[in-house]
Amino acid sequence: MRFGVMSGVLWGLDTVVLGVALALAPYAGGGALGVAAIAGSFLHDAFCTGWLFLYMLARGRLSDTMRALRTRSGLVVICGALLGGPIGMTGYVLAINNIGPAYTAVISTFYPAFGALLSFLLLGERMRGGQLVALFVALLGVMAMGTASAGDAPAGNALVGLAGAMLAVVGWGSEAVLCAWGMRDDALDNETALQIRETASALTYAVVVLPLLGAWHFTASAVPSVATGVVALSGLAGATSYLFYYRAISQVGAARAMALNVSYSAWAVAFSFLLQGSVPSTATLVCCVVVLAGTTLAATDWNELFGRRRA
Repeated sequence: MRFGVMSGVLWGLDTVVLGVALALAPYAGGGALGVAAIAGSFLHDAFCTGWLFLYMLARGRLSDTMRALRTRSGLVVICGALLGGPIGMTGYVLAINNIGPAYTAVISTFYPAFGALLSFLLLGERMRGGQLVALFVALLGVMAMGTASAGDAPAGNALVGLAGAMLAVVGWGSEAVLCAWGMRDDALDNETALQIRETASALTYAVVVLPLLGAWHFTASAVPSVATGVVALSGLAGATSYLFYYRAISQVGAARAMALNVSYSAWAVAFSFLLQGSVPSTATLVCCVVVLAGTTLAATDWNELFGRRRA
């Protein structure tokens, strides 16, 4: 469970740092068709890929990744990568740019509910009734938190933002389930699966998404900037978060790992205060407590938590 908790903590940090980067030139104000958002999303995944490459190189495990790529499970993880990266992450960044982080959190936070349904249908994973209630209480806490700060939303295209947030829901929820499916193969452990995921995502951005949107010129011009250095830092937090997230998926299953990961919305409030001096309201603090308690209860075996004996 601790791996899922840490994935949420670090994704909250990643969210805040990436938001800071996208608010700086040349990303601020964006370019046509959200080109700046797409460029930021690609560079985020590219830096994650680079950090993971160095991590796997230091561990002497690059050959494991090459072998895994030739397996059916490796191909399944690549499909999950496309859903979680080019589809889900691009939608997430587009939503932040168009409807702001508050409304984006309200909508995108439902990916664990979508993922729990897919986990039940495809993997046979089951969550007890009390765990499902706890999950939805946590999601309601995120909704309330987002609604309370909705006035901070930028003046963007609401339909684009809504569509982007829904893409994040479908993409992230599907990614976790497909990767959990792939990691059932003994030849594919969580670290190898993650490197395949991030590499496939970054390459798809570079070869398909950026050329399709004519975003390579903007991306190249944005690289030598302070803002891109901040994106690199967010990528480091993101890569570390993913390492914990994939470890959680392999240990407790996709549904429970997603329930813990969604706590990032509460941790993002803490990091916004620490890094930006944004003082949360009392209502926001209450919502954070609800989110953290709900996600913990959703991912925990209640018999163990409350000292009950199994029947």
